[in-house]
Amino acid sequence: MKTTRLGKTGLEVSRIAFGTWQVSGEWGSYDAEQAQRAIRHALDLGVNFFDTAQAYGFGEAEEVLAGALRHELDHDRDSVVIATKGGINPGGDSPRDSSREYLRSGVESSLKAMKIDHVDLYQVHWPDEQTPFEDTAGYLQELVDEGKIRHVGVSNYDERQMAAFDRRRPVETLQPPYHLFRRGIEADVLPYVREHDIGTLVYSPLGSGLLTGTMDEHTSFEDSDWRSQASAFQGEKFRTNLAVVDRLKNFAAEKGIEVSQLAIAWVLAQDGIDVAIVGARSDRNIERSLAAVDVELTQDDLAEIEKLTADHIEVSGASPEGVA
Repeated sequence: MKTTRLGKTGLEVSRIAFGTWQVSGEWGSYDAEQAQRAIRHALDLGVNFFDTAQAYGFGEAEEVLAGALRHELDHDRDSVVIATKGGINPGGDSPRDSSREYLRSGVESSLKAMKIDHVDLYQVHWPDEQTPFEDTAGYLQELVDEGKIRHVGVSNYDERQMAAFDRRRPVETLQPPYHLFRRGIEADVLPYVREHDIGTLVYSPLGSGLLTGTMDEHTSFEDSDWRSQASAFQGEKFRTNLAVVDRLKNFAAEKGIEVSQLAIAWVLAQDGIDVAIVGARSDRNIERSLAAVDVELTQDDLAEIEKLTADHIEVSGASPEGVA
């Protein structure tokens, strides 16, 4: 497994991080034991970076992750890098809450759920415009000073929000959505993170499943799966992007790889992207994803991918306020 330095954190992490959103209940039903076997298998194959969140099943994903990594967390803590996120409050007046009290309670909740004494990387899950970003940065610095978190990042922030946060303490990492069908960060966010040495770990590199190559126009989702309500997985938008995936499948096949591996390799080939977060519910799926790290895309390959995806329709995803 190839590794990289994660921005100014100085952490040396695998270029694929194992993500746990898929064991939150928001993607339909799942088998917790099977998910834990996939986590262990990823660890055996060289993954040392694991991403979760308090909001994923209200701590459920954190517990599943910690159960899989119990030995390392108890006996070889520095062998794994644990990233989690907080600041989502479904029961509050606003679903986004970056106040001192809520962030502090979130950190304590995550530490308890995972039975650990510190989090390696704590990220604000979504920007809270009701709390000054400088204040949020200060609240997290307090937790760094107390030793409860080691490094501070943000998720889903734009360059303006990061700049405001930076006025109090540096943003060390950013976790944005990024894939072939969602490229909004390219104009302003990626230049900002490159300029400020911000480690970038992107989520949904497989387009929430669109780029796995396993879907067709008859694909349906459980009611508990957020995609059942998403416009990207319905109607003409869905059919148009599936046609793009078919073209990418053919291109990937010519290179002797799967379209999912092509999609992940494309993300990792972009300037400013350090890590792709990939979830899996089975050993086989994580093996296929990890193999993408060794896929080398030439400039000609990247140019051809641009042509093949030129008519794609932009895909958005879930947010604390709902699904687009």
